[in-house]
Amino acid sequence: MDPMEAKAVHVSIRRDWRAVYSFAAKPENMARWASGLGAGLTRDGPDWLADGGPLGKVRVTFTPENDLGVIDHVVNMPSGIRVHNAFRIVPNGDGAEAIFLVTCLPGMSPEQFEEDARHVAADLATLKQIMEEDRLEDEP
Repeated sequence: MDPMEAKAVHVSIRRDWRAVYSFAAKPENMARWASGLGAGLTRDGPDWLADGGPLGKVRVTFTPENDLGVIDHVVNMPSGIRVHNAFRIVPNGDGAEAIFLVTCLPGMSPEQFEEDARHVAADLATLKQIMEEDRLEDEP
C-alpha cells in the first residue's frame, strides 16, 4: 500500500513536557481529554478496549512507557483494519509540544479527513487546558 496522506496536528502547552507525557500516556486519563474514546478505556490483558460507536469495540495497543515522549498506539478495528496513531510529547522551551499525526484512511473523503484533523485539534486543546490549569502532584 502506498503511503497515506497525513497531517501533523499539534499544540504548545505551558507545562513541563515530562508532566504532560506522564498524564497523557496513561490510558485511564484519556477519557478526560480524548473525546473519541467516549466513556474511556478498559484494560484487557496487555491491551485496552474502547467503544468505537457504530464501529463496535476497538482494541488499542499502546507503546510501552518510555523516556522519549512517545505515546504511539495501534487501534484494531472490528473490520480488521489496523490504524497506527503516532503521538508524541516533546520538549518545547520550558513547555511541551503535543503532536498527533492524522492519516487519511482508505475510503475516507477529503472532508472526513479534515473533520478528523479538527477533532484531534479539539482533543489536544482540551489536553492543553487540563495541563495548564491543573497542577498534578507528579510534576517532575
